[in-house]
Amino acid sequence: MNPASVGFQCPDDVRAGNATVRRPKRTTGLRSAARRWGPVTLSLITLNLLVALATAASAISVGVNPLRSFRSPLQDDFAIVPYLVDVGEWWRVVTSAFTHVGPVHLALNMLALLLFGSELERMLGRGRFLTVYLVSALGGVAALQLFGTYLGAVVGASAAIYGLLGALGVVLLKQKQDLRGLLTLLVINLAISFLPGVSLLGHLGGLVVGVLAAGVLVLARGRRPVAVGGIAVLVVLLLVLVLGGWR
Repeated sequence: MNPASVGFQCPDDVRAGNATVRRPKRTTGLRSAARRWGPVTLSLITLNLLVALATAASAISVGVNPLRSFRSPLQDDFAIVPYLVDVGEWWRVVTSAFTHVGPVHLALNMLALLLFGSELERMLGRGRFLTVYLVSALGGVAALQLFGTYLGAVVGASAAIYGLLGALGVVLLKQKQDLRGLLTLLVINLAISFLPGVSLLGHLGGLVVGVLAAGVLVLARGRRPVAVGGIAVLVVLLLVLVLGGWR
């Protein structure tokens, strides 16, 4: 017998009682962050940061201060340039959406992704959220490929983030929530898109395609074949527009 605060306790009874007690699970800071902000959102931010480090290192190699600009040979290779896509450099369609011109550009986009991406990931789920993000990025590229300056270079995750804002609007509309705050934010950001050096076409392309992708997913209402088929049709159409060499 073991002495206790009141009387004595049988060791066998104590062991049996402890066996039924659920011990608290230990968690890491990374897991806590993933639960709070969303694993897909954090993974996308990490990928953007890794590309930023690579372009910053490339900038240093040619004597550019990376605290001001990431302009470098690697950034030139990653940017979306309609003419170069038409002559076969298809990888720019993907890499341009994860490349930024400098620290300020990167910070603003990643902050927006953290705030709006985590909310939309919670609403849509991981797979559908990632789908909207990537298809929206492709929508921005399609707009630039069709209507942008043929020899101009554009980089940034802004098209995908505008797509998230559009998708958030679709979800809020389905839930019959107030859209005034989101619409005000969109109007302000679209006004900013008219400033020199900002890609209005990319933003509009991402926004429109984000709305379309979210619309397909919402209208499917859990019917996976309908959702997959609708998104597949949208992606094929965008790829035809991007890689078809229409100009």
